[in-house]
Amino acid sequence: MHILIIEDDPRLAELLRQLLTAERHVVEVATDGREGLDYAVAGVDAIVLDLGLPDISGFEVARRIRKQRNAVPILMLTARDAVSDRVEGLDAGADDYLVKPFAFEELAARLRSITRRPASSPATLLTCGPMVLDDVKRSVTVDGREVALTPREFSLLETLMRHRDQVLTREQLLDHAWPYGVAVTPNSVDAYIAFLRRKLGSVMAGRIETVRGVGFRIRRDGADA
Repeated sequence: MHILIIEDDPRLAELLRQLLTAERHVVEVATDGREGLDYAVAGVDAIVLDLGLPDISGFEVARRIRKQRNAVPILMLTARDAVSDRVEGLDAGADDYLVKPFAFEELAARLRSITRRPASSPATLLTCGPMVLDDVKRSVTVDGREVALTPREFSLLETLMRHRDQVLTREQLLDHAWPYGVAVTPNSVDAYIAFLRRKLGSVMAGRIETVRGVGFRIRRDGADA
């Protein structure tokens, strides 16, 4: 999963990032509410949201996310254990509520629980410039022209599309786009990126960027080549 942590305590945020990364998740960290909202708009699979943020409260962050009709699962963290705070958090749009201090195992279990719940209106179409990916029909079109992709090429492209404008390492792409336990090397990612660029054509190939020494990203509005 692609998980966003919105937490202003740097030690707790880094600990959660390390633990969730060790469980094979892609993790982003925002240290205030406005930065967190920017990440949420870009698209993530789940959010761990602290209530006490330095700029806007976690309640308000959750409300703004829901106003955008974004159904991303939200797990709210707080040091407050009053019933009224829990009720306000759930009313603001949180899916679950966890009081600090907590055990990481409980946080991980609650994340698994809220991400298993079906979204009310799950998005099936992902767009990037002239390209449209339908994750239900498993189809890709560029300027209305259907592009034939292998299952592995489709999974890799879908992973990039779900994390548009974000740099993913080769290891992260392997974790998301290849079945667990399949013996592959990071060089496999480079080979499949080359396949995608060739099949998608020059316009979309220019949006799939190599970030030297890090990995790859697909640009939502990048310079076309």
